Amino acid sequence: MFDNLFKPEHLLIILAIALLIFGPSKLPGLGKGLGEAFRGFKDGIKGSPDNDATKQQENTAAKSETATPQVK
Repeated sequence: MFDNLFKPEHLLIILAIALLIFGPSKLPGLGKGLGEAFRGFKDGIKGSPDNDATKQQENTAAKSETATPQVK
């Protein structure tokens, strides 16, 4: 039933429909978002706590703590 599901002709039709729906200016951003989502999913499956998003969040939190003055 699903033997020939992803033939090149089918992928071209899907790409053409996506181009009509989202337009050429939004497709690169959409692809980037999907790539980041798949990367995050893959990291979540592996159980790796040392992914780049976690490191970036820790760096941002550390910078915000040092940048704000402490009121006593």
